[in-house]
Amino acid sequence: MELTLLFLIGFLPLLIGSFAYSGVTLPRVFGSNMVLQRDMQAPIWGWASPGEEITLTLSAEAEDVEPVSATTTAVADAEGNWQTKLPAMAAGGPYTLRITGSNTLELTNVLFGEVWVCSGQSNMEWPVSISNDSEEEIAAAMYPKIRLFHIPRVPSGLPQQDVEADWSETTSETIPNFSAVAYYFGRKLYKNLDVPIGLINTSWGGTRIEPWTPPAGLDGVPALASISKEVEDIQANYRAQLPDKINAIEAWLAETRKALETEAPLKPMPDNTHPLMDAGRPTALYNGMVHPIVPYGIRGALWYQGESNHQDGPIYHEKMKALINGWREVWGQGDFPFYFVQLAPFNYSNQEGGEFFLPQIWEAQTATLALPNTGMAVTTDIGNPRDVHPRNKQDVGRRLALWALAKDYGRDDVTYSGPLYKSMAVEGNTIRLTFDHVGSGLTSREKKPLTWFQIAGEDKQFVEAQATIDGDTLVVSSDAIANPVAVRFGWHQSAEPNFVNKEGLPASPFRTDSW
Repeated sequence: MELTLLFLIGFLPLLIGSFAYSGVTLPRVFGSNMVLQRDMQAPIWGWASPGEEITLTLSAEAEDVEPVSATTTAVADAEGNWQTKLPAMAAGGPYTLRITGSNTLELTNVLFGEVWVCSGQSNMEWPVSISNDSEEEIAAAMYPKIRLFHIPRVPSGLPQQDVEADWSETTSETIPNFSAVAYYFGRKLYKNLDVPIGLINTSWGGTRIEPWTPPAGLDGVPALASISKEVEDIQANYRAQLPDKINAIEAWLAETRKALETEAPLKPMPDNTHPLMDAGRPTALYNGMVHPIVPYGIRGALWYQGESNHQDGPIYHEKMKALINGWREVWGQGDFPFYFVQLAPFNYSNQEGGEFFLPQIWEAQTATLALPNTGMAVTTDIGNPRDVHPRNKQDVGRRLALWALAKDYGRDDVTYSGPLYKSMAVEGNTIRLTFDHVGSGLTSREKKPLTWFQIAGEDKQFVEAQATIDGDTLVVSSDAIANPVAVRFGWHQSAEPNFVNKEGLPASPFRTDSW
């Protein structure tokens, strides 16, 4: 009922004529305490009266801040929309940004630094307050240059223009309910880069990937044509029904005005719920929780999701392509970095075939690394097969940050991934495996024998195997298999293998077959 009412309230201006802006206004993503992306022109947009000229002026707030006098202008179009860009700025601040038209808005304590959008379902939404070492972490959370923007849960059938959120500095008061993964990622960057960090958290527990994907992403992946058509049909049907809905609401408005004048009984407003208002429908969360911040200047995005799609198998890779390419298209910043978390082990065995759902998602996530500027944090060693919400979010954030430090911030000395399967070769009764990202060498945790390796012959029956390290390769064998043809590693939902590189980053599960 609440979502229906909110939508109807937003719909009413269509019934009473063009919306007239009383002065310059901004979306909430622009506010005091915000971080704007450094070293690139920063898009700024908002609304005003049609034809109104808007002037933006950036000025330093303190004597020790490099003086700047950046001014840019914009003119609102016939619908009252305007957009401009601030010049590229180095990291620093604080600055004051004044936006002047028929009125003046003043945003203070503005910094330039590194901005990341952090999204997904519950493991991204999971707050610091119920993660590992929460009391100590909250007490130590005094980072005024790490800024937080938490977008509330709001699905929408149509792209929305704003969200109810504000920027805040990181303190012991602001951090408890913020995304733990996002915070630990941002803190790792801040300690290494010593520049302001802006974290935009837009996540919702229990959601699938489809609602986060814009139509442009769905349209670009042929394997998802049925989902794209579903969205298209829903929108077309809704548009076809609007004339009748408008007539009903107009009649209700007239009757309600009369009732208010005469104190007659009030009748409920006619239903105008958009079919895509449900948080589980494709595009609904993109519309309500991502579109309002596009095209805010960002360095990249983080993604932790997949539990609600854990039965998808290979098609999840296609859905990841749609999400990533869709976000990149609507943002218009090229192939910005997109780093994601590979799901942790969890026991889905209460579902038929559940022990193999998760390995196939792992495989689909690994395949997504073929997209440019992507990276994957493996978590097989820091999960909890009895809890879909592992509490160790510090290492998840840290591993995502390693990708960013190495790929985006030029840290050549950073090993950012554990071993990823590259190739195999049969050598007699053994199979030799090679890997990317061996780091300074291959090893096992605590120097114990390697675990969760299986090998099979032509009969496709896998048995437990021994794996030994030989330089930067592994040699896998079993006395039960004389003529091996395939190897699997960690191919089970509860697998917590111990194969890592010497930097301690775990290998991703894999299989050499396609059976």
